[in-house]
Amino acid sequence: MMADCRFGLKLVGLVVVLIVIGFEEKVVNGINPNGKTCDFFQGNWVLGSSYPVYNFTTCPFIEHEFNCLRNGRPDFDYLTYRWQPHACNLSRFDGKKFLEKFKGKSFMFIGDSLSRNQWQSLTCMLYTSMPKVNYTIVRQGDISIFTFTDYGLKVMLDRNVFLVDVVREKIGRVLKLESISGSKLWKGIDFLIFNTWHWWNRRGPSQPWDYIEDGNKLYKDMDRLVAFEKALVTWSKWVDDNIDPTRTNVFFQGISPSHYNGTGWGEPKVGSCKGQDKPLLGSSFPGGLPPAVGVLKMVLSKMKNKKLVTLLDITNLSLLRKDGHPSIYGLGGPTGIDCSHWCLAGVPDTWNLIFFNLILGPNSL
Repeated sequence: MMADCRFGLKLVGLVVVLIVIGFEEKVVNGINPNGKTCDFFQGNWVLGSSYPVYNFTTCPFIEHEFNCLRNGRPDFDYLTYRWQPHACNLSRFDGKKFLEKFKGKSFMFIGDSLSRNQWQSLTCMLYTSMPKVNYTIVRQGDISIFTFTDYGLKVMLDRNVFLVDVVREKIGRVLKLESISGSKLWKGIDFLIFNTWHWWNRRGPSQPWDYIEDGNKLYKDMDRLVAFEKALVTWSKWVDDNIDPTRTNVFFQGISPSHYNGTGWGEPKVGSCKGQDKPLLGSSFPGGLPPAVGVLKMVLSKMKNKKLVTLLDITNLSLLRKDGHPSIYGLGGPTGIDCSHWCLAGVPDTWNLIFFNLILGPNSL
């Protein structure tokens, strides 16, 4: 207990120092000096940030698998890197402004555990900005609802790893690439943030389906990128046919990368993210982008209304953060190294910072 207290004090001191630094940051609110909008996703990581805005002592509901500091991670540098777009600065996250601006609104993250990562990040960012605000957390089936009751604002999570359906039938569990009945939960939500990819390459005991149904045909397996594309087409058609852009804002989280092969960042003898304590400081990942990124962008480009979905194009900036994963400080500990999810506080806070800058717009920040 005494060790935990001393550790908490060290963290508080770190946060205070970082916040002081943050007051000196110049903010351009997404507009570069020439008055043109900025691409928030093109940039690099720089040391000396005003983040994190929370830690496990100030956000008590971080789940164990993301709670790297609480699980004993000894280094702090990974918390102090800030994403710097090339053409402008990002406005600092303002939870009070967020809650006031979107009073009475609903936000829903739909996807796998990477969506849960981002959902938990946003709830922590909002809660610690207004620590005396009243809130409730309720889980109803696959839906978790975090409500800031003083503002009537809901931040929800729908656990739906493929977006399309997995149905248990007589022959077994069937992944149906053209069925999307889970969408009934998405109607009427003000902000939808989708994500899928993490589970598409699962094989063996962790694979949650036995067959793939594509149209009238049933397959024991198929090329996973092809299946991913077909599912995204089903999802994109649902968005085209069901979303009223004057009522609902739609985002896609993008492809969150893993770091299990050091060849991608120039260390071919490294087999995981274990021990990585610094990001890559360039602007692009040497190993290139995962093929799923190209599939996702192709599907989005073919939508009837190409302006319906905003891509949170977080892949490249996250690829550079080989230091940001739980590694041995996650759910599995030393025997189950996690180089797929992200520590909280950590990289998903930057995803939400960009999301915050996008939804408020340059005239509101």
